[in-house]
Amino acid sequence: MKTKHYYIYFLLLFIALYSCNEDTLDIERKGSIIGTVLDEETGDPLENVQVSTNPASTTATTNEDGEFSISNILIDDYSVQAELDGYRTGFEPVNVVEDGVSEVVINLKLSDADNQPPSKPNLVFPEDGAEDIELEVQFTWEATDPENDDIFYTLKLRNGTTSEMQEFEIEKDTFFIVDNLNLATNYFWQVSAKDEDNDPVESAVSEFKTLTTPNNPYFFVKEENNNNVIYSGNADNDTLINTVDQNLFKLTNENTNSFRPKKNNNLQKLAFLRTVGGDAHLFTMDLDGTDVNQITSNVPVAGFRQEQITYTWSNDGAFLYYPNFDKIYRINNDGSNRTLIYQTTDGSLVSEVKIPEFDTDLLLLKTNNNQGYNVRIFTYRLSTAAEETVVLENVEGAAGGIDITADADMVLYSQDTSNSENPVYRQFAARMFIYDVAAATTTLIDTDIASGENELQCQLSPTEGGIIFTRVKNNFGANPEIVSLIFGADIDNNIIFTNASMPDWE
Repeated sequence: MKTKHYYIYFLLLFIALYSCNEDTLDIERKGSIIGTVLDEETGDPLENVQVSTNPASTTATTNEDGEFSISNILIDDYSVQAELDGYRTGFEPVNVVEDGVSEVVINLKLSDADNQPPSKPNLVFPEDGAEDIELEVQFTWEATDPENDDIFYTLKLRNGTTSEMQEFEIEKDTFFIVDNLNLATNYFWQVSAKDEDNDPVESAVSEFKTLTTPNNPYFFVKEENNNNVIYSGNADNDTLINTVDQNLFKLTNENTNSFRPKKNNNLQKLAFLRTVGGDAHLFTMDLDGTDVNQITSNVPVAGFRQEQITYTWSNDGAFLYYPNFDKIYRINNDGSNRTLIYQTTDGSLVSEVKIPEFDTDLLLLKTNNNQGYNVRIFTYRLSTAAEETVVLENVEGAAGGIDITADADMVLYSQDTSNSENPVYRQFAARMFIYDVAAATTTLIDTDIASGENELQCQLSPTEGGIIFTRVKNNFGANPEIVSLIFGADIDNNIIFTNASMPDWE
């Protein structure tokens, strides 16, 4: 029995100690606020001012000296609010510390009973009923205040399809930019204006519709869910403001591996590669991601590493040219009439092909061995079945990213200047070069690239006045970015898309 009594004794002792510990944990730490409320203009103390806090605690009233005290409140950051008829409400922040007394002075400004509200805002852009509005919009409006008081605005934007409402608080400015709107969607917007003395004044409600298909000149891929996903986007290369990831529009989903987008302006179609059963096949789709069609089937796009292989459109969009190991095939844009048009004589693999806009009889080719090295870049005349110009050969290391001008007088490419050849095809110092066909000279393109970075997948701009390319650090797993360079411009290295690669600019 004595043993049983000991057990009960220790159980009761444990409960008592635990309860004491719980009480200790729940002790509320508190402090106090004292303060004074004054007339802002005269400095005189104000009596009978109602003082409260946010978060809420107890309230207080000032005495004849304008003083107040709020005691025994939890430690926290507070906004102290003072209200008195005839004055504008005043606010001051204060931090309450444990067992401390925090002091605050609040100056109240006389309200003007005759103060007039701002004018009703006039909505300027987008105009009511406007259509084909871009997915990034700078909303603009006008309003005035009779006493030239500061005006504070609220922009309300409602999606007419989902009824989602967004509100944006804007101080003084009469414009505000909203991006990533939805395609082919009606939006309703309204602006309210208020000064410090009056209730908000609301504008009329205006309606606009976004464009059906994004007018984006850039196409590229982002990695999502371990797959490549094709996007389109826009950029402003004529400003000093380095804005990135503008007007992004997702064309394929993350459940398929889709890559190497290439637009044809004549058809207003986008070709791309997609992995099907382990093989890469050619597909086409509309510029909004609809009407997807598989072009190749029995003979896939194949060679050294899928991510290193490129293909090209004919200028009129009637054909697509693509590599299959040591061969080049031409295929109609509907997948019919596949034709062998070129085969290497030494068994080397064709990795890239381009056709100049004004000479459809000429191919620009890049070949390599099955490790990606022993690179040759050259032009080949179909009608004579002969090589014409050797741009690069007998060099160590990787090279690629080929492009050619419309009249075939310049060739653009990237080459790893470290000359490294390794089992994992890692490049260390890839730089871009221009080859002058007539002069047979090669020029390094000067950029602000840092040591330890590569410049890859380069392509000429539509006007041939610049280039677009992928820049990425040379360690595996580094996040790539797409950069544009305008020859001779003040802005020569403009990052336009982040976490993106395989750019196309048409």
